[in-house]
Amino acid sequence: MGGERRPPQGRDRAIGAQLRAIRLKYTDLTADQAAKRMSWTGPTLSRTENGKRHITSEDVAALLMVYKVPRKLREQMIENAKIGCQTGWWSADMPGVLPDAGALASYEVDARAITDWASNLVPGLLQTREYSVAYMLADGVSPDDVERRWQVREMRQSRLSHIDYTAFIYEPVLRKPLGGREAYREQLKHLCNAYDRGIGVRIVRDMSPALLHSWMLLEFPRATPMVHVELLRSSVFLYDQEVGPYLDVHARMASKAMSSLESRNAINGILERL
Repeated sequence: MGGERRPPQGRDRAIGAQLRAIRLKYTDLTADQAAKRMSWTGPTLSRTENGKRHITSEDVAALLMVYKVPRKLREQMIENAKIGCQTGWWSADMPGVLPDAGALASYEVDARAITDWASNLVPGLLQTREYSVAYMLADGVSPDDVERRWQVREMRQSRLSHIDYTAFIYEPVLRKPLGGREAYREQLKHLCNAYDRGIGVRIVRDMSPALLHSWMLLEFPRATPMVHVELLRSSVFLYDQEVGPYLDVHARMASKAMSSLESRNAINGILERL
């Protein structure tokens, strides 16, 4: 396993889940036994099955040989892994862009549903250019880096028409006039127009302690959910048992938040008072 590996991407979650399912279906091997036959450590196989490391087509071929998978299925999975290795814009070197932005974008591409909880700002996937730029400049980002980061955000936003997306926004966020009056007005209009594009926006009026920080829940067709938490100058990805509390909070939040229609009317009310 020599050589430099790329960071894990969204496709690794799906491939890892398939490899685990195949190990359980076609063999009686435990994870430790399978790892030993691969001359891997147990944690390496665990990270592979959970999509926490980049999985090459060679990894897939070797594991399927160990599992004695039928040739037709083996060839199909190897070919799928090769196709999945094709890179997108998120794999390019992006100076000035936060290091995890590419990894997050790759996960978003493979997600079937995304839920955003926004406690301090309008979520990045729903920000207008003026609103986004005003926030980044106020946060001390250089003008050159602001433009690069906005380009990445805009490319990520293009994914919204292909997924089930809902943003839960803490109500005071909608009363922060970032970027001046006109930029603020355009941001609110953009949120109202989101409903016409099939995008869910729901307002949360009562914020519990469990909702103190913003987060994004990503759900996949063939892999377990994950959560992305954005920090000051970095971010973290949460998996497996770490996701459980966020699923619970999501369910409670969905039951208490304003409906889409009520939320749209509330945003229009703010607009009318401007």
